[in-house]
Amino acid sequence: MNQPSPRLDRALGILLSALAFSSLITHAQSCKTSSELDDAPRAAITAAGQRYFGRAAKADFASLRQSATSSLASDFSGIETTVKDHQQDLAGVQATVKSVFLLEAEGAAPIPRAEFYCGVFGKNGQTSDSAIFALDNLAPGKYAVVLLDVPSPKGRIMFSEILQQAGTDWKLGGLYIKAAQVAGHDSDWFVARAREYKTKGQLYNAWFYYVEASNLISPVPFMATAATDKLSDELQNRRPADLPADGKTADLAVPPAIYKLNAIFPAGVANDLDLIVKYQAADISNTNLAYQNNVAVIKALVAKYPEVRDAFAGVVARAVDPSGRDYGTLLAMKDAK
Repeated sequence: MNQPSPRLDRALGILLSALAFSSLITHAQSCKTSSELDDAPRAAITAAGQRYFGRAAKADFASLRQSATSSLASDFSGIETTVKDHQQDLAGVQATVKSVFLLEAEGAAPIPRAEFYCGVFGKNGQTSDSAIFALDNLAPGKYAVVLLDVPSPKGRIMFSEILQQAGTDWKLGGLYIKAAQVAGHDSDWFVARAREYKTKGQLYNAWFYYVEASNLISPVPFMATAATDKLSDELQNRRPADLPADGKTADLAVPPAIYKLNAIFPAGVANDLDLIVKYQAADISNTNLAYQNNVAVIKALVAKYPEVRDAFAGVVARAVDPSGRDYGTLLAMKDAK
């Protein structure tokens, strides 16, 4: 979840002129931004978005589920978990609608990959007024993406909804809640620190901070903007070769054992930025042994990449068994000796 999202196909945005872009999309998928919408549909979508935010803020799951699409209502546990995890951030605050997009997918069957090009594109691709959405297996219909900003004591929260039109109503089809800041810092701050680490030759810290910047820059994983494209360009070929990626593990020697690392990534924990490492474990039922292994992995990881001492408050090791269950241990950086 915390790995950088796969890049959308930016080649289309870069290589196509505005004229070619228009001729490409008119037959299957189309998009209107808030400024392009008539007053009535924009007001209806905005009202629905605010209404569902209000229900989430009150943890009114019954009303939310009743207003959801049938497919979402049939498996609503993920929405409940997401809202509960952010309940303190949502309660008692007012959300501001930042952007509204109306997406229309034509046809008679689900589209394997529906791409919507919204706003104004230039000869070099996206502009400050554009966005691209890519949704897999999308049924024909009209959809809206509503992006809201939520102030909270911990910093700005990005609250995003996918709505699907049903008659004159807009049903809730998806809900995403993300912090726009970690440890009080936003994406721009992490990009600036990543560049500083790169200049210092601390390439692991640079990569991890670029990853965190990528996590914070977009409210939903299926949206690309000029800002995300620019960051994607900067991220290219920055990943150190010995880190696990794309399903490929990396070895970490902790004599006499060698651990298979599944992932290493940054994450905000309370008011700190920690480094998370996940590794393969045959069994985690013996929690005392799992704890000892976790501590050994943390210390070996910090010894292998000592520069991370300057960039993170602590390290979390998660032993993951073959069923996917895990056992985690947090060790403050000062104790990782």
